[in-house]
Amino acid sequence: MEALNIRYTFLYLTFVFAIIYLLQTLISHKLILGRQPITLKQNPHLPLRFSSDGIFKILQVADMHFGNGVVTRCRDVLPSELDGCSDLNTTRFLRRLIDEERPDFVAFTGDNIFGTSAADAAESLFEVFGPVMESRLPWAAILGNHDQESTMTREELMTLISLMDYSVSQINPAEDPSSPAVDIDGFGNYYLRVNGAPGSHLANSSILSLYFLDSGDRATVNGRRTYGWIKESQLRWLRGVSQGFEGQKRDSKQSADLILPPAETPALAFFHIPVPEVRQLYFKEIVGQFQEAVACSAVNSGVLQTFVSMGDVKAVFMGHDHTNDFCGNLDGIWFCYGGGCGYHGYGRAGWPRRARIILAELGKGERAWTGVKRIRTWKRLDDEKMSKIDEQVLWDLNSSI
Repeated sequence: MEALNIRYTFLYLTFVFAIIYLLQTLISHKLILGRQPITLKQNPHLPLRFSSDGIFKILQVADMHFGNGVVTRCRDVLPSELDGCSDLNTTRFLRRLIDEERPDFVAFTGDNIFGTSAADAAESLFEVFGPVMESRLPWAAILGNHDQESTMTREELMTLISLMDYSVSQINPAEDPSSPAVDIDGFGNYYLRVNGAPGSHLANSSILSLYFLDSGDRATVNGRRTYGWIKESQLRWLRGVSQGFEGQKRDSKQSADLILPPAETPALAFFHIPVPEVRQLYFKEIVGQFQEAVACSAVNSGVLQTFVSMGDVKAVFMGHDHTNDFCGNLDGIWFCYGGGCGYHGYGRAGWPRRARIILAELGKGERAWTGVKRIRTWKRLDDEKMSKIDEQVLWDLNSSI
């Protein structure tokens, strides 16, 4: 009897281990988290760099306001467009933009999902960023004031975004073991460097900087509800980053055997909520349309003054006010709206959803590409022709536009 029991025990254990083996080898790759397969992150080719044609093209996508997909209806479209219009129009537009412009990089400037309409924040993020992940393009995102209104905090959202395929987003500045820990407000403050063209003498040098900042969501100041703002801790960190770039250039000049970076290394900044000074552009010459009041914080934290003192920021790209799509110059820095991209976000019936393109171009030396020479921008409309409008030069090395 004892031998029989041992035999049955052995057979039982063999059966259990066989089941475990089958689960591990045959179907583990199909296990899911929520409705998303568990897979290792697919990373883009890094570093970011200019193409062999001497260009680096960025697609800015603002205010997608994604909800629950096909069941989430469109807002502010013509009656003839309403039938069958949903969040899928937003992702369809994103695919069209990528196919039309073939950007090198995509920057999402907040309110990627509309929290109050998204039943599951993670699922909505995977759906709305699906087209860019399918394209295998490097991309980065920051948060707006609505992203966290669903089932995830701002920190959780940025953590997930940083782990998604081909994302180069960061929760906050990466800690350097040789430097003190960075204590900074918000989630989604980071910078990216763009190297020169392959085969050029600047192929391993950073010649364009991209700054991403968390402008917050809502706050109460002196009993008054207002929008968030970029805090002093963030500006302090950013000044340190910019000064670090300048220090590296000065150090390189002391060694004759190092390739010198360009004397002028421009930077572009991306955040969601505009700064108060943008209101002044109502009275100045702009390119594009100023169709709604600037919804900014009651607090002016000195972002514009900081950018002016840094000297490297040539243009800022924002979202938040969906029917503003203009660029205007404040103290030598261009402030540009992306224009609303999402169909579940508010807009204007008959006014197509849109997105902004930013093109940085290299100068050409006698034998090879040099540093950044010019930065241009335009917009694409979600109409039949994917119309290209409002092309302009934001910065030119030779004329300091």
